[in-house]
Amino acid sequence: MTTSAEEVKPMGAETEQFIPSTINILTYNVFGLKFIAGYRRERLSEIGRRLAAHSPVPEIVALQECWTQEDYQSIHHQTKHILPFAKFYYSGIFGGGLAILSKWPIIESSMFRYPLNGRPTAFWRGDWYVGKGVACAKIRYGSAVQDVVEVFCTHLHAPYESEPHDSYICHRTAQAWEIAKLMTGAAERGHLVLGLGDFNMLPLSFAHRLIEGHAPVRDAWRILHPDSSIGTSTHPEEKKRKRVVPTAAFNITENGAASDNVLNTFRWPKSRQKRLFKGESITVDDSTPDPNAKRLDYIFVGEERHLRVAKSTRWEVRSVNVAMTERHPTLGCSLSDHFAVEATISRSSSNGTFVRGDETSQNSPEIPFYDSVLAMISTYIVRERWQRKSRLAHFLLSVFVSIACLVAVWWSPRNFASFILMLVSTLNLSAGVIDGLIGGLFVGSELRALKEFQWEIFNAKGLAEAGNLNDP
Repeated sequence: MTTSAEEVKPMGAETEQFIPSTINILTYNVFGLKFIAGYRRERLSEIGRRLAAHSPVPEIVALQECWTQEDYQSIHHQTKHILPFAKFYYSGIFGGGLAILSKWPIIESSMFRYPLNGRPTAFWRGDWYVGKGVACAKIRYGSAVQDVVEVFCTHLHAPYESEPHDSYICHRTAQAWEIAKLMTGAAERGHLVLGLGDFNMLPLSFAHRLIEGHAPVRDAWRILHPDSSIGTSTHPEEKKRKRVVPTAAFNITENGAASDNVLNTFRWPKSRQKRLFKGESITVDDSTPDPNAKRLDYIFVGEERHLRVAKSTRWEVRSVNVAMTERHPTLGCSLSDHFAVEATISRSSSNGTFVRGDETSQNSPEIPFYDSVLAMISTYIVRERWQRKSRLAHFLLSVFVSIACLVAVWWSPRNFASFILMLVSTLNLSAGVIDGLIGGLFVGSELRALKEFQWEIFNAKGLAEAGNLNDP
């Protein structure tokens, strides 16, 4: 399927202009971790080939975990004939892993780094080091001034525990708030808005409700599948719905679960993966129960927030699907540890199914929701203040211990004892200095970012209260 187009002849124009009547969108976490992800080059090269031959032909593609220029160039080279315009985004120490490819020209781009993004002490997790943020691109798909789509590609902080016990929930909520603000700004400029990526959140979770409540966008999957699951079958909220454990096929076609699906070979036990990579043919029937699959990858779509004048055409979500579920033709493994999510939106003369211009479609967060966010921030601020004090105290203690070790060297009876004292002094002071820098610099920076976030939520709550007071 190729993009259909409307033939438009503006007044006084002699040449014909073509404006797309549909846009095909795809978002994909490609699992391109260098030195960590197995068969990275082979898989991402195959992803490029599959995108080039994909149907419907993708016209805007957002990639996450595409960490290396080599992999990005491989995908871009193979898709140039359908996606000639592309941008690889640079961020953080090891990169942000984000890229956007487009059929139409990218007229402006920027990379917004999240102020709150994990901790440097959790180096084994890596979220802080990769500089997560939002890759922003303005794409002009027509000749008119308003024929612009603003694309926001992101990869939010990973959850390492279940909500509400996730120690990084404050970080992810702050990130959701930041991308919601960016999408709101794009909508207020009168542009079509696309929020794409691995949001690492469940449907109707804290971050999900914040995005849909604060930004004039809607979750494309829930527009067409409003009764889809809101988590794994073992999730407390999903258990309340008293449904049978879904099959792998149902999770793909109805629940949009592109992550942790039993059909994905990277979610199999290590012993089973080894058998697969040794050449053994292993198949999984799509009727297999799939209790752990969930939806982390999203396509959010929206238009103007404060529309007051009716438009002749609006954008609607026509279809949304889980894609790229095939395996590598020779390796036999999945192409990534996620499946892709794709959607087709189309121009319509109706009011639109996701546009939030009129009051009847507003879904702003309620006051208790803002109170919950403020309580979360306050709790986290207390934690970080204690972290700063304890780390600075460790630094001061390490200075005294180091000096004591050096003084003890004077009375050391043997050379090996002096060596041990010197080694202890050096290692102790090094650890103390690092902890002091983290406490004084990083935690201080994080506390300031938290205060900014706190003020913005407090201000939004005040505006919401004022709006409630003014309601008839």
